[in-house]
Amino acid sequence: MKFFNTAGPCRPEYHYMLPAAARLREENVMRLIETQSYFVVHAPRQTGKTTAMLGLAQELTASGKYTAAMLTLELGAGLPDDLGGAERAILADWRQSIAHDLPPELHPPPWPKSEEGQQISAALNAWALHSQRALVVLLDEIDALQNHVLISVLRQLRAGYPRRPRSFPAALALIGLRDVRDYKVKSGGSPHQGTTSPFNIAVRSITLRNFTEGEVAALLQQHTAETGQPFTPEALAHVWHLTRGQPWLVNALAKVAVEELVNALQQPVDVPDIDAAKELLILRRQTHLDQLTDKLREPRVRHVIEPLLAGASLNNIPLDDLEYVTDLGLITREYGGVRIANPIYQEVIPRTLTIIPEASLPTIHPTWLTADNQLDPDRLLAAFLDFWRQHGQPLLKSAPYHEIAPHLVLMAFLHRVMNGNGTIEREYAIGSRRMDLLVRYGPVRLALELKVWRDGVKDPAVEGLGQLDSYLDGLGLPTGWLVIFDQRSGLPEIAERVTTEQATTPAGRVVTVIRA
Repeated sequence: MKFFNTAGPCRPEYHYMLPAAARLREENVMRLIETQSYFVVHAPRQTGKTTAMLGLAQELTASGKYTAAMLTLELGAGLPDDLGGAERAILADWRQSIAHDLPPELHPPPWPKSEEGQQISAALNAWALHSQRALVVLLDEIDALQNHVLISVLRQLRAGYPRRPRSFPAALALIGLRDVRDYKVKSGGSPHQGTTSPFNIAVRSITLRNFTEGEVAALLQQHTAETGQPFTPEALAHVWHLTRGQPWLVNALAKVAVEELVNALQQPVDVPDIDAAKELLILRRQTHLDQLTDKLREPRVRHVIEPLLAGASLNNIPLDDLEYVTDLGLITREYGGVRIANPIYQEVIPRTLTIIPEASLPTIHPTWLTADNQLDPDRLLAAFLDFWRQHGQPLLKSAPYHEIAPHLVLMAFLHRVMNGNGTIEREYAIGSRRMDLLVRYGPVRLALELKVWRDGVKDPAVEGLGQLDSYLDGLGLPTGWLVIFDQRSGLPEIAERVTTEQATTPAGRVVTVIRA
């Protein structure tokens, strides 16, 4: 996985790498090659799949035992309803890649003419027969194919499998975002184990893991060794905390920190620099984050993310949806639990969901600031109550996730309050039935706990006060807000039912309870 390239008038260009293929060796991929296996490698976007598999192909070819090529199916995506055209586009691209990556003596013969729906199989058959070495083909971007083009390619690979190694690739890998179960669904099969599908020949499905904490430190320390610019131990730990080793995030944080924020090589990169880099990445919505959050609109993603943000239990969610969202890299499943994959995604996901509600907000004058531009929690409370009474009802309809619409509208309001001068930190835990927010604005910290009161359950105030106690205790704060969104049916309009009161928590803290 490549680290950042830094270039500028006073800096040379650096290339830092971690041996991505080492993560494949942990999965004993060489054994799969040696046993002539067909397998799947899947992982979220930009985790080093392509780099790792390209390195594997080069290593196999250099051994003298194999002809190995990393080829892409991506060009077939542009012709989802033209099977013959998609096959020809893919094969033309393969020819160019092979000419670039392999010596002439390992090139295949001219692709044979064949019927539509057989061209991929015929090409691989001809190449395997021509090759003096065992042929290994690694097919990237399998996710790009759609509809009957995907079905046909998978069936062609399945049909050729019994002819290996003499007249079909000895080993083959499908590389993409998703596991093989999704190829079964998309190609007309059942996601359940044992159902016949066009690619039921995969002996293993491998997930390429993220970097470990030690690998993150080793990567960043390559920059220090090359330039003399250190990352403080606290900064190294913070990069790991924010990214949980997601390779693109590690790379992007470091790149922004050293190229844009800490220009003097003699100045160490510290925690505030990493936090500032994080904010820039989120605000810019760079490609990786944009691609990831675009998936939030998909119903199968919403089924998982919505209750997770609300702290609800994942009841009656299809296992395939859970696996799909895990494959996307949005969530992680550890020790039987489910959580958002890393703290950066914890911020990116709700921020993305509040874009439309925030764009729908009316002009709000900053009455919550003191004369010296500090946040006044009492004034903020008055401003929120006024805003909610006037605009809460219609704005709830603008939120993309209905079950957490009140949370999203409140966060949209708080983003407008922050206006780039503060931050909002979010915590949510499955089964807790709450979302916790910490607003930081200069020296002021304000903790909020959000609860929803729905039909058929008792008033959540008692439970909420105890949970708020725990949250405040962890933050070292004496008070905070408990916000209860009353979503029961048959209630008066929001403007008529918003109230506030002071309440005492089990630990004796006096807090504000807002019923909205």
